[in-house]
Amino acid sequence: MSSREETYREEFVSGLRNAHALEHQALALMDRQIEHLAEYAEVEVRLRGHRGETEKQIERLETILAGLDESPSTLKDTALTISGNLAALAHTFASDEILKNSFANYAFESFEAASYKALIVMAEKGGFTSAVPLLKQTLSEELAMATFLDETLPIIVNKYLERRAEGLQASH
Repeated sequence: MSSREETYREEFVSGLRNAHALEHQALALMDRQIEHLAEYAEVEVRLRGHRGETEKQIERLETILAGLDESPSTLKDTALTISGNLAALAHTFASDEILKNSFANYAFESFEAASYKALIVMAEKGGFTSAVPLLKQTLSEELAMATFLDETLPIIVNKYLERRAEGLQASH
């Protein structure tokens, strides 16, 4: 294996491990938020659906890694799961929890989409063509979730404002 090919492989594997850890962070974030969405059923339903997609995304990443005779990084997975829980907890006590979570979720989904776009380029450049369809499937799911969050933000903000104006529980 040439130095160039070795570099491509190392970077691709590192990116896959990072994405695997990122998906574990996403699960932790979603689990915390799903518990707090009594007044925003449309968000709860979509987060539950995306949680299932995320579990499949983790499986896809593990399939790609196994095909390269590699494994996920337990340390990265654990660290990002903890940080996901902490991030979700940080918004729990905010009076505008739903708004903060909506902003953070949109940014997170956009970050994930960018990560998968980069992984696709790495896979193509490094000749890991069997990984490309799996990565494209995940990218499509992340972009769909980002679109949902973008399109529902005005609805959530309006509902939040109306509930606050009526003196009702609005934060989650």
